[in-house]
Amino acid sequence: MSEKKRNFLHDAWRLAKPYWSSEDRWRAWALLIAVVALNLTSVYINVRFNMWNRDFFNAIQEYNWAAFKYQFMVFGVIAVSAIVVTVYQVYLQQMLQIRWRRWLTRRYVDLWLDERAYYRLQLEGGGTDNPDQRISDDLDRFTRSSIALTIGTSGFLNAGVTLVSFLGILWGLSGSAAIPLGPLGKVEIPGYMVWFALIYAVGGTWLTFKIGRPLVRLNFDQQRYEADFRFSMVRLRENTESIALYGGEGRERRNFVDRFGHVVGNFWSIMKRVKRLNWYTSGYTQLAIVFPYLVAAPRYFAKQISFGVLQQTADAFGQVQTSLSFIVNSYADIAEWQSVVQRLSGFDQRARAIAAAARAPQSIELIRGGTGLAVANLDIDLPDGTPLLRGVTLDLAPGDSVLISAPTGTGKSTLLRALAGIWPYGRGHIRLGEGRTLFVPQRPYLPLGSLHTALLYPEEDRAVAKERLEEVLREVGLGTFADKLDTVDNWAQRLSLGEQQRLAFARILLTEPATLFLDEATSALDEKAEAALYALLREVPWRPAMVSVGHRSTLRAFHDRVLPLAAAIDREEKALPAAG
Repeated sequence: MSEKKRNFLHDAWRLAKPYWSSEDRWRAWALLIAVVALNLTSVYINVRFNMWNRDFFNAIQEYNWAAFKYQFMVFGVIAVSAIVVTVYQVYLQQMLQIRWRRWLTRRYVDLWLDERAYYRLQLEGGGTDNPDQRISDDLDRFTRSSIALTIGTSGFLNAGVTLVSFLGILWGLSGSAAIPLGPLGKVEIPGYMVWFALIYAVGGTWLTFKIGRPLVRLNFDQQRYEADFRFSMVRLRENTESIALYGGEGRERRNFVDRFGHVVGNFWSIMKRVKRLNWYTSGYTQLAIVFPYLVAAPRYFAKQISFGVLQQTADAFGQVQTSLSFIVNSYADIAEWQSVVQRLSGFDQRARAIAAAARAPQSIELIRGGTGLAVANLDIDLPDGTPLLRGVTLDLAPGDSVLISAPTGTGKSTLLRALAGIWPYGRGHIRLGEGRTLFVPQRPYLPLGSLHTALLYPEEDRAVAKERLEEVLREVGLGTFADKLDTVDNWAQRLSLGEQQRLAFARILLTEPATLFLDEATSALDEKAEAALYALLREVPWRPAMVSVGHRSTLRAFHDRVLPLAAAIDREEKALPAAG
């Protein structure tokens, strides 16, 4: 077995193994054993069909009406048994699949969210495209293909047991074939039809590999292109107003056409490769229908076997050949499964590496203790290691506030991310005081659901009196929405950016954080509204330590100090006193 195949099987087992030792293992193993038992029963029914073939066609050859009628009754019993086994085999397989998929989905959602891996994946890239698609679509494909190819009705287990069951039958029915060797006489080959089936299947499998190998990469790319196309349409839906205001329909249309062009182009490549594979596999399958009759015909016409034995032999040959041709018949499914394993394995390894790196000692040391905020000699880099900021030092007591002011692109928002503990690139020491920390970005995140849940996000289950929520909405200038707390809507589209920023200040009043970071949090509001909101924060009794990023000079009146980032880089200037 090649190194590549060993790695693939190792990755597949690494993805599958945790479920079978999880808290759901007893139900999983019970379903697995039931499916395997039905698989074995299905093979036994096939063996009975094989024996029925012999008896039924012998009755026809012998013009035995009584035996003919009896065999029809036998067929009825076998057929009903086959129907019951098939129905429950598929049903229990689907039950196992959905339980397995549910467990894996929860596991990978946790992995994606653990240690903010979703954020680091976005920052670093690393070839892990569309993690949402890998969780929603690839896990479904993985569980479905894994079960179908191993314990499914046409899976590896069924093929193996069928091969073992019918190999002895075919060996016993084949007899010996005398192969002439000219002057050397002839050689007797016992069970010659078994050897014919083996040669036929091995040759077919080798050719299938040669023809179908590119399908693995093509299927991998197809899933990526489909996810990219779907994501571009989701982006339009999330930004409908901005696109409409820009009149960007033409650009979006070109983007859709371009991305769908990749979908179509790659699908054409899959079609051409599948067509070549189907030319071969269809011919292989059609020839397999008559091949056993051609091989067994000499013994039948020599009157060494009856017509019923001929049919039984042909059926047994077909069962053995089909079992040996498992890869030929399932190659397209195997190729898709392999591409899914590659995508999931890459996501799994990258997310785990990020989570492990986040749990390891960090170059930016973030500790909690005491009160306020302290920053010592903080250096910040970009993800590729490019220096961004050097020597940032800051010390805030509870109730103190600082405004970070610098030209666009200097690194103000990145500094805020580092202070909030979500930017890992750099060196230095940050101490956050005990109590809640709240980061308010320029565009607040509003989840789907009611206005009530949007106000309390992410602690939606926190018990807060409705009167308090209405009061807070009025304080931040959203009193017209006080009667819509239970209304479910897409509030990110329903509210303007200015209204969303007001709602973010309502969250601050409800959360009462000890440390507060505001990144252009009032950029969409006029100066009067901005002054009213900042005045609320200056008057609250819990007095947070506050760090703001903003360009307006009017913000200086609401902060004790201004920290120009140029001074942080040069390590020469001190924090300037606030104007006014």
